[in-house]
Amino acid sequence: MIRFIQVSLMRGVKPLLEQVDVTLNPGDKIGLIGANGAGKSSLFAMMRGELHPDQGEIDFPAKWRVAYVAQETPPLERCALDYAIDGDVNLRKLEAELARLESEPESADNGIAMGEIYSALADADAYTVQSRGEQLLLGLGFTLDQMQLPVASFSGGWRMRLNLAQALMCPSDLLLLDEPTNHLDLDAIIWLEDWLKRYAGTLIIISHDRDFLDEVVNVVVHIDERKLKRYSGNYSSFERQRAAQMILAAGALEKQQRKRAHLESFVNRFKAQASKARQAQSRMKALAKMEELAPLRAAAEFSFEFREPLSAPNPLLVMEDVDAGYRIENEATGDITTKSIVHGINFSLQIGQRIGLLGVNGAGKSTLIKTIAGELAPLTGDATMGKGLNIGYFAQHQVEMLRHDESPLWHLAKIAPTVREQELRNFLGGFNFPGTMVTSSIAPFSGGEKARLALALIVWQRPNLLLLDEPTNHLDLETREALTEALAQFEGTLVVVSHDRHLLRATTDQFIIVADGKLQPFDGDLDDYKDWLFQTKLGKGTDVLPAAGKANKTEFPVASPVAPPASTVNSKDQKRQDAEQRQKLSALRKPIENKIKRLEESIAKRNAQKAEVDAALGDSAIYDAANKAKLKTLLTDQAFYTKDLAQLEGEWLELQEQLEALAA
Repeated sequence: MIRFIQVSLMRGVKPLLEQVDVTLNPGDKIGLIGANGAGKSSLFAMMRGELHPDQGEIDFPAKWRVAYVAQETPPLERCALDYAIDGDVNLRKLEAELARLESEPESADNGIAMGEIYSALADADAYTVQSRGEQLLLGLGFTLDQMQLPVASFSGGWRMRLNLAQALMCPSDLLLLDEPTNHLDLDAIIWLEDWLKRYAGTLIIISHDRDFLDEVVNVVVHIDERKLKRYSGNYSSFERQRAAQMILAAGALEKQQRKRAHLESFVNRFKAQASKARQAQSRMKALAKMEELAPLRAAAEFSFEFREPLSAPNPLLVMEDVDAGYRIENEATGDITTKSIVHGINFSLQIGQRIGLLGVNGAGKSTLIKTIAGELAPLTGDATMGKGLNIGYFAQHQVEMLRHDESPLWHLAKIAPTVREQELRNFLGGFNFPGTMVTSSIAPFSGGEKARLALALIVWQRPNLLLLDEPTNHLDLETREALTEALAQFEGTLVVVSHDRHLLRATTDQFIIVADGKLQPFDGDLDDYKDWLFQTKLGKGTDVLPAAGKANKTEFPVASPVAPPASTVNSKDQKRQDAEQRQKLSALRKPIENKIKRLEESIAKRNAQKAEVDAALGDSAIYDAANKAKLKTLLTDQAFYTKDLAQLEGEWLELQEQLEALAA
């Protein structure tokens, strides 16, 4: 087991952990969560032996093999597959020792030593290591051809996948994964979940992906107020337990405050009276001994909202017979060749559509998004933009294109040069850029803070079409939740690519899929997509690889114009029909729920205004002759607010009845 015994850790002058005690059992799959800067990565560094606690100790069996993801990847000429297999350090040592023995003259001792090495290689599964390495890399999104490319040829995100593959290749008793999903697509995350569920050792994961944590972990360790607290269950279970604790803590605090008030009242009234002096003294001692209960602090909530679009054409965009892809110029000859990724696109975007774009890594999702955004011109066909179309486009390169030597205020002023500085400061303050941070260089900002700034710049421009390509990378749980809530209330049209299933479920009401070079409807939910991935792309079991060169035919749920007779509907068809019904119901419910929320906000505002007028009319001075004009205005306002409230409440009741009818 792993035991933290009175562990304290300082980084500079900042205390991260104070006298922490917690025990983790062998085989636990643990989600380590906490606010940015709480000490999660430092805790990992202590477990790897790179940091040492200032006090206390971390105890786990010395014989345990610890695997983790390296943060640096040298630009090696070594091929990707060999680099991944290098993660099995013991196997590589055995191979090197065998090569040394084979280069020496034959002798009896040499033969015995070689026999021992061959036996050790068999124990290390050396004869399956090639296929195991291929399985890992295929699951993480590499093709068989890419596996033979040098490490140096891959971008930073793909090198991190190679480092993850090394960690998974390493036989281990303890596996430490710090944000393993940041550089993965949804298909790779689903594969990784399946792999981690079958991992036999003890697993500790730092992640901001709540669905990923829910699928994988059975224990949550929360870093809060410099302490570690262990919760049984997955992330959703942790949230429920945490909420219950906060309610109990609030009740205990209120009870203590009432008791303290009674004691203080008694002391203040009777401490000067001789007859009551002894009792007052006793109560003063009780006050001194009373343990100060601090309220259980919730993380400070961050929220924002997309401003209402100024206008929206309908349709926003129409694509006819479009091929999306790249034009490649030969530097030597100047000749231009084209590489088509998605073919024959016939697609239109209407007002209010909320689309999740699915597809395995490399299928062409980002290419399609860039073509819709106008960053790539269609190779063939026509793309017609509606008059007044205003696109808000978020992709990872948006973060990279920020000027690191400039401030958040400079970035916003660049797109709003005529707006007063105070208004820009107020707006950025709403995105958690307060005080001097708003005028500081963004160079030292975290990836999440830069992503938040890129989102703020998009929100300012009031788009009527949002195109989001993996918007949650580097965002913590709090900011992801704020983005999800804001997107759910966004009144324009949305197309999103994301590996965050919680965000997809909460913000989209239909899916389309890019597969085998085509764009088609996907008539199902994310569970259907997971099933489809394992049946067609990831293999029906991740222990078996599809034969090299064997093509998997893509078969995914598509809308059927005529449902089969009830007697012939099998379970798969029934599941698809149920998913279709859920999607239709969700599409009908969402606009009604959004209207209800807006009505409730309007009702609350009107109630506050009416209460203010009622309070003014309750003042007898208002009825003096000198206040006749003001009285008339107040009475007019009261009548207006009363009538408007009645109308708003009537609309609210009608919408509630519509919801009930849908549920029935």
